[in-house]
Amino acid sequence: MRQALPDYPWDAMVPYAAQAAEHPDGALNLSVGSPVDATPAAVREALAAATDAHAYPATAGTPALREAIAEWFARRRGVTVSPQAVLPTVGSKELVALLPFLLGIGAGEAVVFPRIAYPSYAMGAALVGADAIASDDPSEWPAHTKLVWINSPSNPDGRVRDVAYLQAAVARARELGAVIAGDECYAEFGWDAPWDAEPIPSILDPRVVGDNHRDVLSVYSLSKQSNLAGYRAAFLAGDPKLVERLLTVRKHAGLMLPAPVQAAMMVALADETHVDAQRARYRARRDVLRPALEAAGFTIEGSEAGLYLWATRGVDAWDAVAEFAALGIVVGPGHFYGDDSPRHVRLALTAPDADIVAAAARIRGGASLAE
Repeated sequence: MRQALPDYPWDAMVPYAAQAAEHPDGALNLSVGSPVDATPAAVREALAAATDAHAYPATAGTPALREAIAEWFARRRGVTVSPQAVLPTVGSKELVALLPFLLGIGAGEAVVFPRIAYPSYAMGAALVGADAIASDDPSEWPAHTKLVWINSPSNPDGRVRDVAYLQAAVARARELGAVIAGDECYAEFGWDAPWDAEPIPSILDPRVVGDNHRDVLSVYSLSKQSNLAGYRAAFLAGDPKLVERLLTVRKHAGLMLPAPVQAAMMVALADETHVDAQRARYRARRDVLRPALEAAGFTIEGSEAGLYLWATRGVDAWDAVAEFAALGIVVGPGHFYGDDSPRHVRLALTAPDADIVAAAARIRGGASLAE
């Protein structure tokens, strides 16, 4: 019998959020990476113009959307894929949680994911009764592995996997006969060298796989780069045979991206100006928040890319969460991201500029954080 699913982790944050709300100047929520900046006007206009969507949309996406995705991969990721080897998804979390099901994985098989990781990878394994295995070392991946998740840049710790690591990961997955999927949703946000000056490599990068995409998928979302979290606009690309297999299952399941969202995605994919502007916003917020944390005695680990600062002061994460809550700041505990991060907290850059400035001021003035 399939085991019961765990409680939703963020429910444990309710009392800390309530404590933060009691701060005289109100709560500042840096816990969840939900965009707060405006969706680009051209994207909203494209959505509005496509609202006469009387027919069912194609699960595969329109030919124009698939061509736009393929062109984006070539231009922004240095990856060549056919329009027939891409597929829109209803956000990326849906795909992360459902991919084991879509691949037919079940009991007696394993899903591997990073040791410090977004919890939906493990949840996808739990939903199908598969073994959930946290491991960063390809040599340790077990023989019954059927799916490997690579998350680069990582949520929560912002680490980037280089070409050499990706090569080793793909080689091991193929040795095991497993599908390997790169969750690359933060790839537009590299901060520290070398990723401030060169593109973050995709798992489909020719330096990793050449022109052989067998059993390899890249997953991307427009939620962060284009502030489209509410649109649920994401996509995958890779092995044409695997994409066709996923398309068939998704057709049966009715997993269709609404036609107006498809139209909006094409506009977002074609425009780099708004991405550059969003990148600048996040960099400015990071430049305000990071030094405040360091002045308060925190060490920032990883965090060379992505939308979070992964911080530790050597105390249990729940104690740190409580200390931040006393300052009216809500942060995410490392316990949510696996057994390897019990003393870290995650702070999101997805908060208004004024909130970031206010949080930095409270942190600098918070004696309890420096004790």
